[in-house]
Amino acid sequence: MRRIRLLLAALLVALWALSPIAAEARAGSSSSMGSRGSRTYMAPPATGTSPYSAAPLERSMTPRGSPGYGAGNGYGMAPGHPFLSGLFGGFLGAGLMGMLLGHGFFWGMGGFGGFFGFLLQIILIIWLVRFLARRFVGPRLMPAGMAPRVAPAAMGGRMGGSRGPAIGPADFHAFEQSLQAIQAAWSAHDLDALGRLATPEMRGYFAEQLADQASRGVRNEVRDVRLERGDLAEAWSEQGRDYATVAMQFSMLDTTRDAAGRIVDGSATERVTATELWTFMRAPGGAWILSAIQQAR
Repeated sequence: MRRIRLLLAALLVALWALSPIAAEARAGSSSSMGSRGSRTYMAPPATGTSPYSAAPLERSMTPRGSPGYGAGNGYGMAPGHPFLSGLFGGFLGAGLMGMLLGHGFFWGMGGFGGFFGFLLQIILIIWLVRFLARRFVGPRLMPAGMAPRVAPAAMGGRMGGSRGPAIGPADFHAFEQSLQAIQAAWSAHDLDALGRLATPEMRGYFAEQLADQASRGVRNEVRDVRLERGDLAEAWSEQGRDYATVAMQFSMLDTTRDAAGRIVDGSATERVTATELWTFMRAPGGAWILSAIQQAR
């Protein structure tokens, strides 16, 4: 039982250290949903903003048998950098083996001894993994003329389709505006506005989530949304449409109130931060609209 408690404590510390402070009730409700064309079931490339890529889509209208399913790097840790995955896996495997044999999580690694030493080593390992992720994945250089906070990380297709569209400052500005406009429409329960800003599939998911709020007698409101940093994961074209997946870290005031106006979740004064990958699509020459949201790992 003592070993189980230690393992649970370690997992909690790891989750705390690796996860950003995130609001849970914003547009999308912290879920991963939507479609990314033939790349719906492929992991977007890692970026400086999202070094561990994205969680798989939990809900999508794209059939799993569509082209691209099961291809690419998959939803793993730091795609394209097996060293990081191997390092973390080696630490974890050695630790679990030590615990099973009764020697402690850091058997064979020179443990500090004691519960707090155990937690300290977990934190140090997490820090090392995050440092290596920044070192090997790293943020991309910002091209000349690019607006601050947003920089492209990769362009062109990884499979199928034609070479991706050229993504420039005007596109990044449109992505930031879309982020703010969608959160505003969400807060206002304005499905017409959401329908203009997102695909019918995404509008349907938003409508379900807003209906769930109404049935529980609460209302979520997201205000003062600020894009803190972001970069392009990939951009491609297929079947007469352009796609762009963008990693965005943004902060906001996120509150949920009951029918009497009392705050039941969140804070009206303390900002929270989220990191998500949003995929936008457009007809060539048209406006970008949201087609998928994925949570960053």
